[in-house]
Amino acid sequence: MIRFGVDVLIAQNPDFKNQRIALVTNTVATTNQYEPISLALLKAGFNLVKLFSPEHGFDAKGADGAKMQNGVDQVTQLPVISLYGDHLSPAETDLQDVDKIIFDIPDVGVRFYTYLWTLTYVLQASANYNKPVIILDRPNPISGNLQLCEGPMLNEQYCSSFIGRWNIPLRHSCTLAELALFFNTTKNINADLTVIPCENWDRNKFQPEWGIKFLPTSPAIRNINAAMLYPGLGLLEATNISEGRGTALPFEILASPWMNHFDFLSIAKTDGISVESIIVRPNEGKYSGQDCFGLRFKLKAYDHFKSVYHGLLLIKLIKDHYPAYFKWATYPTNVNPDGTNHLDKLLGFPQSEAFFELPMAKFKTTMIDVCAAGAWAEVIKPYLLY
Repeated sequence: MIRFGVDVLIAQNPDFKNQRIALVTNTVATTNQYEPISLALLKAGFNLVKLFSPEHGFDAKGADGAKMQNGVDQVTQLPVISLYGDHLSPAETDLQDVDKIIFDIPDVGVRFYTYLWTLTYVLQASANYNKPVIILDRPNPISGNLQLCEGPMLNEQYCSSFIGRWNIPLRHSCTLAELALFFNTTKNINADLTVIPCENWDRNKFQPEWGIKFLPTSPAIRNINAAMLYPGLGLLEATNISEGRGTALPFEILASPWMNHFDFLSIAKTDGISVESIIVRPNEGKYSGQDCFGLRFKLKAYDHFKSVYHGLLLIKLIKDHYPAYFKWATYPTNVNPDGTNHLDKLLGFPQSEAFFELPMAKFKTTMIDVCAAGAWAEVIKPYLLY
């Protein structure tokens, strides 16, 4: 069975556990016995004095992009300071009564999933205020196989945002600790950083092979099927096609009231994935209360599926087939209130809508280049832990 970094740390019983510790986490971060780590660390004698929480809040149930307020954890009675509210980084006053920071938040291996960028702000605060930080690592649920990482790479000059601050692939095939080590060096953060690796993980393994059930990492990533499809179907946020929010199948479907047949999508069929027609009625988000016609995707095999390529091709095909109905959309959030340029921020390169104006043959050849992650495997190699 996988041992998460927190399981390893508790077994180590370190001397520093009596120091004043701030824990950056949410309730999805558990031991391999499914106990929330805030409670597990307290039971093990760690002197937790406060909690910090990322997007979706400490309970990981807040709506996507919604501002999260400070609060109190009802289980531990510890104060919770939101890092997705008025500020994204721990303030100096937040850390003045803290000796050490521990970070542990389960991730899904995708650049536009914001937990990674909360980590980067924590690293910078650690360096700025001279507070050592410890990262309790976890496996990447969609694997650490670097043959499966996908671009685009991020253009920092034009597309840096809280859904992608720095230049990494859209699907990066790393753990958060590996990326922290990479950024701490390459961005000259120079935090006093310690990593507690997880144990018994082969980086080519996907979450169903861990022997541990999948816990929803946020309201819309409810299972491994959604996590695997998310790097591609997450791009639907920037369109007027529903990605499934407000239904039982977020990021496992695409749907709209104006799509009435799907034969034209046959060229997007990929081995290892099954597709079925559905009718859904979202109760929130796009087309709330309206019947929508769409497709549900189920992965039967994970080890060759290229989600970004799949998502880009689907959007291009739908845009070309329904030119009178398809539209690009804004996506307002706490960190991007007007919601503009969302596709650029998701994909990581400027004027990305123009990419979809290419003739199909040119689009497909260009897409291969766009999805290539270039030299990423060599760039990240010195920082890999597994």
